[in-house]
Amino acid sequence: MEGVEEEDPLLGIGAFARRSRLSQKALRLYDGQGVLRPDRVDPATGYRYYRESRLADARRIRLLRGLDMPLAAVAEVLAAPGPQAAALVAEYWEQVERRTAAQRELAAYLRIQLTGGEGILDMFDIQQREVPEQLVLTEQRHIRPEELPEWIPAACDRLFAVAQAHGGVFGAPFVVYHGEVNDDSDGPVELCVPVDPARAGGFGAPSRTEPAHREAYTTVTKAQVVYPQILSAYDAVFQWAKEHDETVSAGPREVYFVKWDEVAPGDPACDIAVPIG
Repeated sequence: MEGVEEEDPLLGIGAFARRSRLSQKALRLYDGQGVLRPDRVDPATGYRYYRESRLADARRIRLLRGLDMPLAAVAEVLAAPGPQAAALVAEYWEQVERRTAAQRELAAYLRIQLTGGEGILDMFDIQQREVPEQLVLTEQRHIRPEELPEWIPAACDRLFAVAQAHGGVFGAPFVVYHGEVNDDSDGPVELCVPVDPARAGGFGAPSRTEPAHREAYTTVTKAQVVYPQILSAYDAVFQWAKEHDETVSAGPREVYFVKWDEVAPGDPACDIAVPIG
């Protein structure tokens, strides 16, 4: 025991706080939260002591808290072996970046709202394209905004499985909004997966022909797809159509041309489009 004391001496909370650059108040908090327990507590005075070797953990806590990491997550990092701890930090920071990207787009959306839509067309590059006739598998439902992020990929998986059994997928899936989806309205919404037009019938899932049309569209990032930020892209496309005397001929839609889980928040992920003419 004496050898341990010499190699790894106990430090009072004051000395430990100075050397770790954590306040005594913070150390008491971390003790109470089970993040950094003292090695010894004087039963008479309640005074805390820490082994010198614990300074590495204390300094790591300070760095992790510099990332605004919650204490529960900090405790997980400290308890994990090196590679796993590094993975936990990477996962946490990825979540922070997603949240920050979404909040940045939310701020832009609020600015547009508060200025009455001023400058909205400067934020989005509106293009036109011809879309050929398509045979599509469909799934339709009434839905609330908060349900869309879960329903769209799940419905895609269901229809993709059907498509693969009938020649595969023949284009980017898209979601058609036959009615508004907001706090007061629930659509309906229709997910469409293009399939081989030569294989019409016998799918075991609803299908229909999507007519050929011209559409105005703008490409948005993964962060911009989050509700309600996505509404600013819709507003831009509709405003462009109005300013160019174009008639919107069918429900607006989102065209998903990449796999959702393979793109970062700032990467292009979806086209917001409206059929015109």
